[in-house]
Amino acid sequence: MSKPMKKVVVGSMVVGVAAVGFFLWTRNAGAKQPDFKTVEVTRGTIIDKALATGQVVPDQEIQVKSQISGIVSKCYVEVGERVEAGQPLFAITPDPTPLELAESERDVEMAQVAYDKAQQDLERSHSLWTGGIVARDQFDSRQKEFEQARIGLEQARDRLALLKEGRIERQGATTVDSVIRASTAGTVLERRVNPGDPVVPLTTFQEGTVMMTLADMSTLEFRGTVDEIDVGKLREGMLARIQIGALPGSTVPGNLIRIAPKAREKEGATVFDVEVAIDASASEVTLRAGYSANADVIVQEKTDVLLIPERVVKLEDGKATVELPGPTPEADPVVREIEVGLSDGLNMEVVAGLDEGEQLVQRPPKKIE
Repeated sequence: MSKPMKKVVVGSMVVGVAAVGFFLWTRNAGAKQPDFKTVEVTRGTIIDKALATGQVVPDQEIQVKSQISGIVSKCYVEVGERVEAGQPLFAITPDPTPLELAESERDVEMAQVAYDKAQQDLERSHSLWTGGIVARDQFDSRQKEFEQARIGLEQARDRLALLKEGRIERQGATTVDSVIRASTAGTVLERRVNPGDPVVPLTTFQEGTVMMTLADMSTLEFRGTVDEIDVGKLREGMLARIQIGALPGSTVPGNLIRIAPKAREKEGATVFDVEVAIDASASEVTLRAGYSANADVIVQEKTDVLLIPERVVKLEDGKATVELPGPTPEADPVVREIEVGLSDGLNMEVVAGLDEGEQLVQRPPKKIE
């Protein structure tokens, strides 16, 4: 083979080897590119909490009702006003039905008959007792019967006077009248009647017309429900943070005061009723009855702890492990066992095995075929 031909062959071989080598290098380099991202071990606060959904309500609402049937002649207060105990709320013009009036008059007649008989029995028993014919116990029994009959007659007369005149007077003073007054201090939440409206009285046989609702707005509660999954870790006295739907960005503190002992069904789910006492003094927001709200009941809270995303932790056989990048880009990730603590569903506390700032392998989610 001539020298020029040898040079051509050698040159071709060198070029071929170089091309093959470049191809293999690029293929291997591409294969060694890490198929993952990394996340950093950080420090922060983690909270385990249970979510309750419900609304803000007064601790106690009082329904205002009338003792007599009639027509509302005057309303003294409006919704939103604050009233004091004894303050007039409504004036009622008595308007009894003929049947109510007849029944009340008959009650007075029957009570009078019972009173007259009890008085006669008492006088006879007194004579027999002073004559030594009957024992003192029998005389005492007749005396009690007379007192009961006297009270019954007085009550029957009062009811009749209330129906006819709209008031009850004793010893020259009016003790009950047709003006309905507040039994306690509070704020008017609702007024259901206006002048000219008829009202039905509250009796042992009927509930009566609800004329107004009062409540002390200084003692508010959150009442809501918690899913059965979370109720097992709740305890009375736990701190709660309440978010009001109408007041975004505002949080009101409170304490869990009641957990229902029995579950109930709500929209196909099993839930438990809970109540949270609101500490309104610790918040500058103005709360109103009926606000929709969510309450985070704090089960456990830890501050200044190491945190990692829960998705990078592998839990198996009671052990928790994570992957750290290898010493070189070409090296496989290194598996390390760690000790974990509190979890909030997104992040997990690291008790031991990692340091702040370390990088962890975050594998891409597996595709579901």
